Amino acid sequence: MLAGSLMLAGCAAAVPLTPATNATDVACADVIVHLPSTVADQASRETNAQATGAWGDPAAVLLHCGVTVPAPTTLPCLNINGIDWIEDDSDAPTYRYTTYGRDPAIEIVIDSAAVSGSTALIDVANAVGYVPATSACVGAEDVQLPTDGATTAP
Repeated sequence: MLAGSLMLAGCAAAVPLTPATNATDVACADVIVHLPSTVADQASRETNAQATGAWGDPAAVLLHCGVTVPAPTTLPCLNINGIDWIEDDSDAPTYRYTTYGRDPAIEIVIDSAAVSGSTALIDVANAVGYVPATSACVGAEDVQLPTDGATTAP
């Protein structure tokens, strides 16, 4: 019975994805070879696109390396295990997280109805760390605003 189950598992179709614009960036190869076999207790799946990853059946976590590097934004930024992630919840319960301060950027799409977003981000942090950080998120409290130094003559 177990052998038959393993054979069926090996026949699962690849998750159809489209590669990101900069999927051929050499740093993406380092990320992909270091991806974990499970994310948020979901087993990895084969994908049909370069520099991508998927976990779960149906896929609950999708990863694309080589997405457009995000510009400064007012979206929330989370630091999880040393990785800054911009959180886009506009399609909740599907959340989109994009690395901030790393080039190439990495995007993870998580079905939060199926898995914990924070657990998924923790699980991929080691692989994502192969793209070095060049900047970090800042909040309003981190920015020094100019003061009005103008004086008026008496």
